[in-house]
Amino acid sequence: MTGDDLRARRANSFGAHAAAYAEHRPDYPSDAVRWALEPLGEGPRDVLDLAAGTGKLTGGLLALGHHVTAVEPDEAMLSQLVRHHGAARALPGSAERIPVPDHTVDAVVVGQAFHWFDAPRAMAEIARVLRPGGVLASLWNDFDDSVPWVAEFVRVARAEVAVPDVDTDPVPRHALFTDTEERVFKHAHRRTAETVVSTINTHSHALVIPEQERVDLNRRILAFLRSRPETAHGEFDFPLTTYVKRLRRTA
Repeated sequence: MTGDDLRARRANSFGAHAAAYAEHRPDYPSDAVRWALEPLGEGPRDVLDLAAGTGKLTGGLLALGHHVTAVEPDEAMLSQLVRHHGAARALPGSAERIPVPDHTVDAVVVGQAFHWFDAPRAMAEIARVLRPGGVLASLWNDFDDSVPWVAEFVRVARAEVAVPDVDTDPVPRHALFTDTEERVFKHAHRRTAETVVSTINTHSHALVIPEQERVDLNRRILAFLRSRPETAHGEFDFPLTTYVKRLRRTA
């Protein structure tokens, strides 16, 4: 299997596990979502959540009072989004073929997904649907490895299979976008040792490895978490970092 084949397999691996994704993936901090849309000023805006998955970002946008159109190519993921966030307008579609008219949204936001896009085609489509002066924001969560036990967890939790990394900052420069800014936010995910394992099992690298490798990975993670005083007993806040990259559509 080539690197491109494995990448495609990872990109398409989530739908069969949509319910687990909805249950176990973290959301995004409200401060990060507010900052992403800050250039638009106060009040509700028309926001398109692109590759919305099960609605982890959609929920935060709705909570802030925005009018949300959620676009997602996977039917099972979109079904979970509708189940959990019925106030959003949910549409099947992709980053390379966005099913909304030209210049009809104030912002396009992407949570944990831009690395799966055909970036040049996606940027052209995003520019098409944005109103002049609109915002494109990419948000992604990662483990906060500035915390020593989390850094050790990351080493323990690596699958032993060789899989190509996905870029956490894949948003390219584009002639129709300007004013690029980036911010980092602290975040946390309420977990137990067992539900951390469940979260890891929604990550694409864990979804595509052989079953025995996944069993070994889960055993290794659980043993580590049960050995640490921070994570051995009951619920705890798993430290995360949320990265946001924000651009403006040229007028």
